[in-house]
Amino acid sequence: MALNARTGELCPGFGDNGSVDLKQGMGDTENSKRYHPTAAPVVMGHIAIIGGWVRDIVHGEPSGVVRAFDVRTGDVAWAWDVGQPENVTDPVKGRAYTLETPNVWTIPSFDKALNLVYLPTGNGPPDYWGGDRNEAKEKYGSAIVAVDAGTGQTKWVYQTVHHDVWDYDLPSQPVLFDVKNAQGETIPALIQTTKTGQIFVLDRRTGKPVTQVEERAVAQEGVAEGERLSATQPFSVGMPQIGVEPLTEKSMWGVSSFDQLLCRVSFKESAYHGMYTPPSEKPYIEWPSLLGGMNWGGISVDERSGLMFVNDMRMPLRMSLVRKEDVAKYKISTDEVPGFMGTVRPQIAGPYGGVRIDILQSALGVPCNTPPFGTMTAIDLHSKKLVWQVPMGSVQDTGPLGMKTHMPIPLGMPTLGGPTSTASGLVFFAGTQDYYLRALDSATGKELWKARLPVGAVAAR
Repeated sequence: MALNARTGELCPGFGDNGSVDLKQGMGDTENSKRYHPTAAPVVMGHIAIIGGWVRDIVHGEPSGVVRAFDVRTGDVAWAWDVGQPENVTDPVKGRAYTLETPNVWTIPSFDKALNLVYLPTGNGPPDYWGGDRNEAKEKYGSAIVAVDAGTGQTKWVYQTVHHDVWDYDLPSQPVLFDVKNAQGETIPALIQTTKTGQIFVLDRRTGKPVTQVEERAVAQEGVAEGERLSATQPFSVGMPQIGVEPLTEKSMWGVSSFDQLLCRVSFKESAYHGMYTPPSEKPYIEWPSLLGGMNWGGISVDERSGLMFVNDMRMPLRMSLVRKEDVAKYKISTDEVPGFMGTVRPQIAGPYGGVRIDILQSALGVPCNTPPFGTMTAIDLHSKKLVWQVPMGSVQDTGPLGMKTHMPIPLGMPTLGGPTSTASGLVFFAGTQDYYLRALDSATGKELWKARLPVGAVAAR
């Protein structure tokens, strides 16, 4: 919609009497009716760029197209459709943008000097089995893509996960900040956080890593029928990796010896080969999980000190692929996030009809991994070293079996939302599961102040 800033009235010259239907060109499918934006558009001059959310678990989803609209008229200035890269306009009547392409559900970034827009992408559906993915899905999934702001043409692509079958889509806005490389040269950089706990620092002119990235071999055991995994994955070893310590039977935790024992049994009965454990019919552990690592909150950077602040969550999942003939045995979920835990989400892909997703937790509903379940971390962007890390949040407003404990034990709880840093040396954060706004000392992470809120604040920064 376009509103008159003085009166609040719709601008009649924009689109259809003040609004543009984003479902136009998305295809005449049932799932296309569910398409909607989940992030604010990026406005640059007279152009507004926006992506959208798709239910990326099933085939038949709408296009992941990213569109640039003229803010004066509502006309499409260009469209980034990886299935039809030669077509940068609205599809002709009766046709649609390419279905099931990688989408952008978070916020892009824009470099005015380079005239580049940076798109953090998701994946073309389905998420957890990719045996039939086409070239476009393989190339553009879970990637940072730089496109020309004037034409929508792709300039470079950097993939953070190859052949992503873990739902590790990029969740947050890339941050543009100049850093020095190993040779002491100042590089216009882009910083991208991920659900895997990896932090990638790229030259935003070329997409080349500024800090060291290694391609490492990853597990291939127990690969699902018809699947074909990447033999390696990129690990950003030149930056601190947050919350990626491998799980072990010994690290299973509980509020009592009984539920700790149950957690250890569940761990032993699951497939786990470290990060990038292949999805399979046997229950497997995804860690870091599709929840993060980092999620949609993004980061904050203090330009004076060069400190970067980022929060995370640490919630392992226990998952399994369900064959088509077995899906009817389970409760089927068609709800959006949240609400899919403990059910089978429909995923018609290859021999499979769904995926079961549960938190790896005890009978009391407490995560099995050792706390903290969420932290705030400060990283020096000059030295690329971790400066401090503190647990964020208490169990005051959560607890076993969903009952609030009312005890302010600072265990460190899963976090959403993002931090805000100030020139006065403070970091504000309210994305905890207890209902507080906190102020931390940006140099040490020490909590200086907190105030009670009616509910938690989990929106992006």
